[in-house]
Amino acid sequence: MIILETRSLKYTYPDGTVAVQDLNIEIMKGKKIAFVGQNGSGKSTLFLLLNGTLKPVQGEVLFHGTPFKYDSKSLRDIRKSVGIIFQNSDDQIFAPTVYQDVAFGPANLGYSKERVDKCVQQALEYVGLSRLKDKPPHHLSGGQKKRVAIAGVMAMEPEVIILDEPLSNLDPVGADEIVDLLNEFNHFGSTIIISTHDVDLAYRWSDYVFLLSNSKIIGQGTPVEVFKDPELLKKAGLRQPTTLEIYHEIERRGLAYGRNSPKTIPELVNTLKPLDLMWVEVPPGTKEGDNLNLGVMYGEYATQSPYEAINATVLHIHPDGRRAVVELKRKGIKAGGVLLYDTDSYSLPEIKQILKEGEIAFVGAMGKKSKTLAEQDGVRLDVTSGVIDKSILMALCGKRCLILTAGGMVDHAFKRIKEYVETSGIEFTVGVINREEGYTWLEETGDSSETLKV
Repeated sequence: MIILETRSLKYTYPDGTVAVQDLNIEIMKGKKIAFVGQNGSGKSTLFLLLNGTLKPVQGEVLFHGTPFKYDSKSLRDIRKSVGIIFQNSDDQIFAPTVYQDVAFGPANLGYSKERVDKCVQQALEYVGLSRLKDKPPHHLSGGQKKRVAIAGVMAMEPEVIILDEPLSNLDPVGADEIVDLLNEFNHFGSTIIISTHDVDLAYRWSDYVFLLSNSKIIGQGTPVEVFKDPELLKKAGLRQPTTLEIYHEIERRGLAYGRNSPKTIPELVNTLKPLDLMWVEVPPGTKEGDNLNLGVMYGEYATQSPYEAINATVLHIHPDGRRAVVELKRKGIKAGGVLLYDTDSYSLPEIKQILKEGEIAFVGAMGKKSKTLAEQDGVRLDVTSGVIDKSILMALCGKRCLILTAGGMVDHAFKRIKEYVETSGIEFTVGVINREEGYTWLEETGDSSETLKV
């Protein structure tokens, strides 16, 4: 279903600068959309057009198939349904306290005092700022201000959330937290639209990409479709995402399976071929059938390395007697697993029991509620962002992981991990451990004794 649409859209600033021209786009409901382009390509102007802040000089914007009207009542309805978070949060935050700032939107919509309070409390809890509700916003960090701005939009319960450069001026941890928030909002039904010049973010995060250059759309499609085209990226003044560059390099070297282009680190890892046969330098007198202990020295396998790494059998000696083809005898690593714990049914004694008896080596928390519960009870957290992908990587190394999350995010994480298992062909255990319906202590996705070649 199309939720937002533009037809022959054009906008020109009073000084004659054409910011947007000939834009015909369709935004599908419930998707994660990225508009990617250099600064000045028209992204910010387009977003102001999409929520009615600017009126086009030509063409029209449609919401659920109905063209925008620009009278005050119509604009109020549009901005309730299509919320926007500006690049600079200071441009959006103005009230004396965090609570009052978040309350401004729903109060302006005419909500009752009780409804306003409910919307504000829910939004602040969502973004993890309940304890700061009485603080002046200008005393907050950049990441906290960004979350206040997001809460202000969320309090109006929009169908579409637009964010202009959402990760600008944020540290890596703060940026990961915002991405996790956006994923959570999307999982619960919101259509998320962002602008960015960060190709790595757009590639790994979005469902669909629009590429802008000089106020026009020059390309669109899935992230893989758009970012695999070097000529199109060159035209837009952009580069390929790092994950894709690494994959293409290992593919050129014959070290990757010919699979779909990976978007995430676990997907990239899954493309790697195990190297079973190789040439190595061997000591004098080495014969075919001999076993060698290979170590790693200066990034290469070597027989004279102090670090024993792997056993190999000599298959063929080169006529010069100094080199041989060997077959690596790889030690199997037992696959680990990922356990999910629903913090809507939280019990600290139960958590402690799981950590002790489940031989858990790695603990992550998704969502502010789960992070807060863990922190207040002193539960060790190894990771609080990118939790699903990092847990998959640890499971592939034979570790047992525990993810704390709540509600629908439990099902989201379970689905994501099962999809990885099914598409990769690598079996490890995954399950939800504190639900009565549909899950047991550990629901197996396959044979838990499956070993991985490394």
